[in-house]
Amino acid sequence: MNQIEIGRFIAECRKNVNLTQLQLAEKLDITDKAISKWERGLAMPDTSIMLELCDILCISVNELLSGEKLDMENDNQKNEQLLLDMAKEMEKKNKTIWTSMWVIIAVSITSLIAGLFIVVYLIPEGMWQLVAILGLCIVFLVPCFYALKLEVSVGAYKCEKCGQEIVPTYMEALNAMHLGTTRYLKCPKCNKRTWCKKVIKK
Repeated sequence: MNQIEIGRFIAECRKNVNLTQLQLAEKLDITDKAISKWERGLAMPDTSIMLELCDILCISVNELLSGEKLDMENDNQKNEQLLLDMAKEMEKKNKTIWTSMWVIIAVSITSLIAGLFIVVYLIPEGMWQLVAILGLCIVFLVPCFYALKLEVSVGAYKCEKCGQEIVPTYMEALNAMHLGTTRYLKCPKCNKRTWCKKVIKK
C-alpha cells in the first residue's frame, strides 16, 4: 500500500463528489485536519470509518486501499496483492513492537542497576537509602508493565501439549508464572496448563 497514492486518490474522489475537506470531515464526524493528513499521505483512515468513507466517496474498500479505480478483471489480482501487503505490514509492525519491548526491558534493567549502584555508594545507610531503593524498584516496574502490554499485543503463546495458539488477556499474562516470554497458561483447547512459548505470527 502506498499512502501517497491513496491520499491522492481520496482527494480526487472527494472532489468528484463535490465535497470540501470540511464537509467530508463533518459527514465522518472527524476533523478536517485528519482528512488533510490522509490526502497528503501522512496517515491512513481508521478502519472503523473506512466503510462509511468508501460509501460517501462511491468507491470500494479495495479501490481505496489500491489508490485507484479498479475494473473486474484486475480486482482479484489487486485483492491478493493487498492481502500480501497487509501481511507484510503487520509483520513489520510486530517486529517493531517486539524490538521496542526488548529495548524497554534492557534500558529499565540497566537504569535499575545504575540507580542501585549510585544509591548504595552515594547515600549513607539508613532510612533515606531504603526509600531511594524502594523508589527505584517502583519506577523500574512501570516500564515492565508496559513491556508486558507490548508482548501480549503481538503474536501468540503456543501450547506445549496440543500446539494451540493462545492469545491471553493482559491480566491473564500478568498473573501467569513466566520465564522470559514463556508463560504458564491454560489452553482453551486441551484445557491443560503448560509452559507456552511466545511465537510471533508472520
